[in-house]
Amino acid sequence: MGKPNARSDASESKLHLKFDKKELFYAKVKYSAASLAAQKSIAKKKSKQERRQEKKLKAYSLSSLLETLPELKEQLKAPLKPQEANFKLNCKNRQKLVLEEGKNLSEIFKNHSFQTNPLAAIHQHLRNKQPVPVVEEQQPKKKANVNGSRKRKMKKARAGVQSMDML
Repeated sequence: MGKPNARSDASESKLHLKFDKKELFYAKVKYSAASLAAQKSIAKKKSKQERRQEKKLKAYSLSSLLETLPELKEQLKAPLKPQEANFKLNCKNRQKLVLEEGKNLSEIFKNHSFQTNPLAAIHQHLRNKQPVPVVEEQQPKKKANVNGSRKRKMKKARAGVQSMDML
């Protein structure tokens, strides 16, 4: 007749195979969920770091300073002299520059004011070369906030009391 247990063994082995497949599937799902969570946390940290870096860049931005100084803006917008715009320092140009500066230096040495007091002559030359600062009407200074310093003192006193309470 046949083995009566043969079928039961086969059905049990199929059950074990199905169970093993389910376990394997659940393990894969669990692993992928964990990796997604890790990727999400890494992305979150990166976005925080990027925001911090953007804030730092904004803090170091000089665009607001440039807006407040229209004189500099005009100077930046002003075109350079045609000679300076196309000026490249190659061997030939360097030699010309050295010759011109040599002539200028010899003229300076011949100058009577430079021979008598060189430092004073240099100082005077620099004064003449610097642009004259534009003096704007200054608004009267505001009175110092008397209450502000008192508020600061009270704030410091409270902080001191709190720190003593913690001890």
